[in-house]
Amino acid sequence: MTPPENQNIIEERKELIKEVLEAYPDKAKKKREKHLNVYEEGKSDCGVKSNVKSLPGVMTARGCAYAGSKGVVWGPIKDMIHISHGPIGCGYYSWAGRRNYYIGTTGIDSFGTMDFTSDFQERDIVFGGDKKLTKLIQEIDVLFPLNRGVSIQSECPIGLIGDDIEAVARKTSKEIGKPVVPVRCEGFRGVSQSLGHHIANDMIRDWVFTKSDQAKKDGTLKFEDTPYDVAVIGDYNIGGDAWASRILLEEIGLRVVAQWSGDGTLNEMLMTPNVKMNLIHCYRSMNYISRHMEEAYGIPWLEYNFFGPTKIAESLREIASKFDETIQANAEKVIAKYQPTMDAVVAKYRPRLEGKTVAIMVGGLRPRHVVPAFLDLGMKMIGTGYEFAHNDDYKRTAGYIENGTIVYDDVTAYEFEEFIKALKPDLVASGVKEKYVFQKMGLPFRQMHSWDYSEPSDRSSTSYNARFFRGGRIKSLFLA
Repeated sequence: MTPPENQNIIEERKELIKEVLEAYPDKAKKKREKHLNVYEEGKSDCGVKSNVKSLPGVMTARGCAYAGSKGVVWGPIKDMIHISHGPIGCGYYSWAGRRNYYIGTTGIDSFGTMDFTSDFQERDIVFGGDKKLTKLIQEIDVLFPLNRGVSIQSECPIGLIGDDIEAVARKTSKEIGKPVVPVRCEGFRGVSQSLGHHIANDMIRDWVFTKSDQAKKDGTLKFEDTPYDVAVIGDYNIGGDAWASRILLEEIGLRVVAQWSGDGTLNEMLMTPNVKMNLIHCYRSMNYISRHMEEAYGIPWLEYNFFGPTKIAESLREIASKFDETIQANAEKVIAKYQPTMDAVVAKYRPRLEGKTVAIMVGGLRPRHVVPAFLDLGMKMIGTGYEFAHNDDYKRTAGYIENGTIVYDDVTAYEFEEFIKALKPDLVASGVKEKYVFQKMGLPFRQMHSWDYSEPSDRSSTSYNARFFRGGRIKSLFLA
């Protein structure tokens, strides 16, 4: 039974939602009220509608299908060249956008921060861009001979004029002797970048894994397996996150065969169907390909959370439980090894942060995964929501948040600002589109998509707390 004081908070916040919705016309109000709710304990989900088209006329923070494919799934594969096929605007916007760190020599064997575009002009819209795309791929292979393959990331005009990028891909792949993957991720498809993730996953299935399957049949795929082979999927190595995860997994005795997309390679993708387990970080963007591998190759998958010391320890134990006693014992050793460091950090900062409130609005997985990291620091979550979540994301979120948390799906700029004005959180954690609005309102803010670029004053270099200190950047805001 909900205590009276908590019930009062729930009712107050439900009333706040009603007040915010009053600014809309009746039709818009009726639609938006389905996307806003106050979480009540015992419910299996957050009670909000998701994955539907944004209302015309409101300011949404969502991206498009092209952004989901190029900016998230394919773009960070470092040894492939990813062509933005269409006008320069989308291509320029995708250029080195998310700090997807990688090891390699840019322009020689790695291309993650470079921008390749077919730069559509009016004549290309009229006459088509197939020939231009073919010439571009040919020139790319001459200029950058160490590239391992090409992906064609189609922008809106490509779907409208009907360029046959599949035919171009098959033709040029034979010419250059490398994979050329056509991705029909035109921005107008779907309701958000989420469909772009799905489309990109399907292209990995159809144009990459088919080559892996064929190589197995031919006997040309050389892979010496071990009982401890895993793949890290859906970690984009933003600011080096995936490196920290990989180090921890290897410390407990697992062999990370593949890591993608962040700092990933085409060969790692080809090797993935041979692993014993897929460890998925961003469920929303990569659950499709993980489910396919479970069905096609019998590879189980597990979602893990390496944000904050509590969840790192829990996830390491859960991952280790899928392997033998050696791995399980190693996991306990690793947790024990870094526990004093974590305890010292929490002891130092928690007294200053105890009771401080946070409101989050991000994409992907962070509206739930980073919640325990804030709780480790003694902070309280009062609002959270996703840009492009599906219903299963909100079901997972219900296990992370507390009674009375406001949940907002595809929150509009107006709604978010009004919630923040009313709730007065001590910290807002969202994206670059919201960053300067709240800073100008005088509120502490942290950018949670590609992380702010500043560092905490006493940043530790140990692998265990690398993710913890993504939240650690938040601590310094309150150290007057």
